Amino acid sequence: MPIRVLMFGWELPPFNSGGLGVACDGLSTALAQQNIDLTFVLPHRFPINKGGFRLVFADDQPSDWSNQSPYLHPTSSPAAYIRDLLLSVRRYARNARRIAAENPHDLIHAHDWLCFPAGISAGQVSDRPLVSHIHATEYDRSGGSGADPIVYSLEKQGLDEADAVIAVSNFTKRLLTTHYFQPASKVNVVHNGIKTEEFGFESPSGTDILDPLKKAGYKVVLYVGRLTMSKAPDNFIRAAARVLEYQPKTVFLLAGSGEMESQVISLAARLGISDKVLFAGFIRGTLLHQVFRTADLFIMPSVSEPFGLTALEAVASGTPALISRQSGVSEALSHVLKVDFWDIDEMVNQIVSVLSHPPLHDALQANGRKEVKGVSWAAAAAKTIEIYKKVLRKN
Repeated sequence: MPIRVLMFGWELPPFNSGGLGVACDGLSTALAQQNIDLTFVLPHRFPINKGGFRLVFADDQPSDWSNQSPYLHPTSSPAAYIRDLLLSVRRYARNARRIAAENPHDLIHAHDWLCFPAGISAGQVSDRPLVSHIHATEYDRSGGSGADPIVYSLEKQGLDEADAVIAVSNFTKRLLTTHYFQPASKVNVVHNGIKTEEFGFESPSGTDILDPLKKAGYKVVLYVGRLTMSKAPDNFIRAAARVLEYQPKTVFLLAGSGEMESQVISLAARLGISDKVLFAGFIRGTLLHQVFRTADLFIMPSVSEPFGLTALEAVASGTPALISRQSGVSEALSHVLKVDFWDIDEMVNQIVSVLSHPPLHDALQANGRKEVKGVSWAAAAAKTIEIYKKVLRKN
């Protein structure tokens, strides 16, 4: 008989603001393909259908999904935003009690702090075990300082109440044992995966948005992610200024938005490189695939990156990657360049090396594409199912 899982998430593509929704979608689809009877719960109604698993909407009111992001502060007060978000989290937890009563299940799986209260509430009704899945911590998001105490307390409660914890990397597991005081034996590492079939294909029109720059002889160095402290977009700009001394025909493209946007724009102006820096804002879908495919190098300079799905997406698209050692994805990939986030000198050296030496670029491209095929959602789902079985045996 299939294991019946009641899973609480916050978002799914295409109504997602970042990697959390992508990860939930990839894992849920793979679990369903491996005979898990999955009911996926979202806090609000979205106009989406998913094959393979049931969708349940906790609040039948249509959602303004653009304001559901837990990671992108709108231009209004961050404090007001967190307050509104907490109201949504509490409402979700109240609705979870009804959902647990209406949907038979053997086990509850909750993703990140936004969903932990819902998972706990559901368990109080059904008395079923809880698996708490950590994709990012408040410690990561705050860059190690200034963590929101309410968010931290909700994270810790979700971890403390869980029968088992899933972390997306050993990097995150170490944070959970050190800063959230979780026993190592309770925390299971399951790396994220990627749907490789969605990346690396040719543009139907035969042209990509960056083609004019490439035809003019420019190299393109790419950053994809939130413009926030933990992602270190300022280090990307500082490295760019140095690289341009050696490779003046290079354009640096940032795809993302966040509270550091004006600061990063000002930094580029102060360093005198505004004409070589492009800000694309948050992009997704075909446009994002085009940008990945035509860039010469992808940079992920994060201070603290629990995993880093964008690095997998870049490599699957055939783009060599330079990633922070302070990341989870660095555990899963060997055929990438790696650097400590604070080492701007080494970052510059490695960027210039890739841009200046086509054989290095081509070797990273070919070997990376082969390697990333093994970092699959099917493998992540298989590990997750083993965790389910272990939890159910204990309960």
